[in-house]
Amino acid sequence: MKKIGIIGSGIVAKMLATGLNSHGYSVMLGSGSKEKRDKLNQETGLKAGSFEEAASYGEIVILAVKGTAAEKVVSAMKEQLSGKSVIDTTNPIADKPPVNGVIQYFTSLEESLMERLQKIAPGASFVKAFNSVGNAFMIDPEFEVKPTMFICGNDVAAKDDVTALLTKIGWEVEDMGNVESARAIEPLCILWCIPGLLGNRWNHAFKLLKKSN
Repeated sequence: MKKIGIIGSGIVAKMLATGLNSHGYSVMLGSGSKEKRDKLNQETGLKAGSFEEAASYGEIVILAVKGTAAEKVVSAMKEQLSGKSVIDTTNPIADKPPVNGVIQYFTSLEESLMERLQKIAPGASFVKAFNSVGNAFMIDPEFEVKPTMFICGNDVAAKDDVTALLTKIGWEVEDMGNVESARAIEPLCILWCIPGLLGNRWNHAFKLLKKSN
């Protein structure tokens, strides 16, 4: 049983925490606010501590904060994240309204948010995952076919850790390469959100179809 430290107090953090706990993982949630920590404990029944405590607790750490806060949060926890596999769920969503259903990013296609985070905490092994599906489908997604979770990162062992976790909770995993591939994976959230923002349809996920030889 692996220990999971989840950095964040929003709906994604809570859904992942309760879902992973139901799969036998030992989970601690982390928040920068004592009031939020107390609320997290009451709402989930799980352990809640500071960002640093949750990061230290987890054998795998999940970063589930707003994209605009991610760099500051990671910078403050570089020591606790060093040597750990870190699942990066974040997207670089700007504080600007969508344009005809298209959310806006504060990064470009030449640099992803995960690349920035990896540079800030070079001792951590970041793996992109969970950024392009709704929180309701993150654990045990139920579709006609098993959906695909695209991941990327520089460390093979970290990606193996994350692949094992994702497989256990119901995903088909496609490793898309090193950290630079986050430049392609992060914008999938833009595409995923369009049906929801234009037609209030949020019940979908991506699938990579492969033709057999």
